[in-house]
Parts: sequence; C-alpha cells; structure tokens
Amino acid sequence: MFARRLVVGTLESACRAMWGFPPRMIRPMVASMGTAGGLRWFTVNMPRCFMAQRTLGPVRAHLAIVLISLNNGCTYCAYGHAYALELLYLREHDRLFPVDARTMAEWTDLEPRRLTDRLRAALEQAGLHSEAVWADQVLALATGEQQPVDPDEARVANLVRIVGEMNEVAIAHKVEPDQAHDAINKDATLKRRHEDLRTALA
Repeated sequence: MFARRLVVGTLESACRAMWGFPPRMIRPMVASMGTAGGLRWFTVNMPRCFMAQRTLGPVRAHLAIVLISLNNGCTYCAYGHAYALELLYLREHDRLFPVDARTMAEWTDLEPRRLTDRLRAALEQAGLHSEAVWADQVLALATGEQQPVDPDEARVANLVRIVGEMNEVAIAHKVEPDQAHDAINKDATLKRRHEDLRTALA
C-alpha cells in the first residue's frame, strides 16, 4: 500500500506541476495496472503523448484525443481534451469555440460518420478548415479503416493505442471529468474569461 500511495502521489505531483491539478485518472490507472505497471505505463506513454503534441501541434493533438475518446465512448478523456481545445482556441482567436467541451463530451453515442460530420461543422464554423479534414483522417485511423502512411499518422495511430488504454480504465471506473489536460489549464485569467463568455451565452 505504501508503494502504491508513493507512486500515485508522485504522478499526481507531476501532473499538478504540468497542468495545475492532479487528474482523477491517476488512482484508477495505478489500481488497474498495479503499482509497477502503472508507473511503467506513465513513464513510457506520457512522453509519447507530449511528443505528439509538440509535433502535431496542441490543437491537432487535443482534437485527435477528443475524437479517439468519443469513438471509444469515454466522456472523461473527451472532456479534458475538448476543454483544453476550447482554451487554446480562445487564447489564439479571442472568441469561443463554437461548441463547448461538455456538449462535445456527450457525443459518445454517435456513429463515426455522424461524429465527424458534427465535429467538422464546428471546426469549419471556427475557421479551422484544415483541422476539419484532419478530423476525418484521425477517425479513420481510430476505427481501423485506414492505416498510417506517414510519420504524423503513425503518431496518431500510437495515440489511438495509448488513449484507448486510458479510455478503457476511465469507463470501467466511471471517472468523472475534471479540468483541461494541458498546461493552459494553469492560466486562471483565461479560464475566468472563458467561463464569463460561456455564462453570457447561457
């Protein structure tokens, strides 16, 4: 038990330093994989996620994880990365993304084609036309309809595996959404502006 608490505490502290909060997923992941297995999983896979974000760009990386998670039926991961996408969009464009994270996270029951249609419409409304095309490619990789043909698609295929493992645990443990899974989550001023703008629309 001490070893498990130590691993959980270490991982939560690392995430708090990066994102400003300890994600609710840490404890279920360690519980599901065991102390050594959980530590090994995070040590191996989180750097791969960060590398994908640096290479693909944060918007495309978060968009990919949102799509993969929705395709797998995982509200927890979909929300955390959709919220990050919202905040990144607000910082870059000084306006709200057309669809809020909670609404996107509820699209877990949509068929793949309806999911891409709905998300493409939001991305096009947001002026992110190349990302709308990207969404089609991501979902094709997530569903297995397409195999990776270049390094970027190979990174997405790797995300499909990594995110799928997180999704499985989150669904099994019924983990509730928490905050944005990105360093932008530490920007309290931006988060307040986002909340104020969303409240004004309500």
